[in-house]
Parts: sequence; C-alpha cells; structure tokens
Amino acid sequence: MFSLQNKVALVTGASQGIGRDTALALAQAGAKVAVAARNEEKLAALVAEISAAGGEALAVKMDVAEAEQVKAGFKLVLEKFGRLDILVNNAAITRDGLALRMKLEDWDAVLRTNLTGAHLCIQQALSPMMKARAGRIINITSVVAQMGNAGQANYVAAKAGLIGLTKAIAMEIASRNITVNAVAPGFIETPMTDVLPDRVKEDLKTRIPLGRMGSPRDVTAAIVFLASDEAGYITGHVLDVNGGMYLA
Repeated sequence: MFSLQNKVALVTGASQGIGRDTALALAQAGAKVAVAARNEEKLAALVAEISAAGGEALAVKMDVAEAEQVKAGFKLVLEKFGRLDILVNNAAITRDGLALRMKLEDWDAVLRTNLTGAHLCIQQALSPMMKARAGRIINITSVVAQMGNAGQANYVAAKAGLIGLTKAIAMEIASRNITVNAVAPGFIETPMTDVLPDRVKEDLKTRIPLGRMGSPRDVTAAIVFLASDEAGYITGHVLDVNGGMYLA
C-alpha cells in the first residue's frame, strides 16, 4: 500500500525541515523526486542522499516567489522526467512581528512566497496533470491558520489562504481526476522551531494533548498517504497533524 512507484514528484522548500523529509519519504515510497529551493548546496546534498539510497532525484534551484523561476523549474522537471504526478507546495518563510508595526515589505514577502508561490506552482503543474488526467497536489498549511497566532498576522493569513486555495482548486479540477488536499502540521521539530526558547517549547507541550512536539515523519506519513492511489477519493480536505492541539 501507498506505493509511489513510477510516479514523479516535485517538492518545494525541499532544502531543509519538512520539505527535505518529504522528499526522502516520497523517494523511499518509490517516486522520482525533483527537489526545489533556493539553496543549491543543500539541494545537492539531498540529491546525493536520495541517490545513495537507490532513488532518483533532480535539484531545481527555484524561488517560488518569482514566476519566471517557477516556469523554468517546472520545464526542467518535465524535460528530465517527462511527467509530473505529485506536487507538494511546502516553501514558506516567516517575517514575524506585531500587526501594528508590521512593515509592508514583510507582509508582502510572506504572502508572495507562502501563498502566491503555491498558486504559481499549481498553475505550472496543472497542464501536465490535466493532460494525464491524474495528479496529486498537496499544500502544506499550518495549525496557526486554523487557530491564529499573535505576532504572525502575515504568516497566518498566507497559510489560511492556502486552505482556501486548496478547496477552490479541488473543485475546479476534480473532473480531471486530480486531487488537491492540504496538510496542517502543528508544532513540529524543524529548523523553524529549533530557534524557540526551551521555556516556549515546554509551554507549547502543555497545550498539546499528546504531550509532545511532532516529528517530520509524522507529517511526511500524511503526505505520502495523500499522494498515493489509496487517497484517490479524498479531495479538498485539510488533514491535521497536530497532536490534538487544534480540534476542528
């Protein structure tokens, strides 16, 4: 079950954290994986790791906030593999600050990468998927998109917008056998959360019914499932991976 043999996947924000672990998990499930991010050195190391484990991967230098880079990146993937079956929109940045003092450039930067970037990638993925009449699009949102978070108005707005985008595109392309879903991680042990003070992490754990922060594997398992044939009757759904921190 959940085999991705002979599938081709593209993961954005793949140089570290959830994106990196997602690429490894998809490759382990049998997919050929294009890994996209801005850091070429980290991408090269990831491709080498996938190749050493017997998989096939392609590094794609891409800033999802730049439309021309997105077009060029997807063209490279299609030239290399001839198809695209799975898109994981994971690329994200933060520019935290209180709404009262938030600079317009910090608002724009986060919305541009976290939401518009996903839209640009979906646009490029739809053409080959629609021709194949099959595909999986998985958007990585966040628990804070559902429950809010002080000091992250831009990030929360972008991730909440990603949920709306998921539902809209799911309805648009369901007739082509393309599913569009979102995964909403809670607080996961990644480089993004490593910078939090220990007291903050301990406080967070008291708000999580399972009593621990999540691991990247908790999230990647959900992504692999949604990418598989077994999830073919699920679309427009937000799969929470948050240890019970938010119960819809």
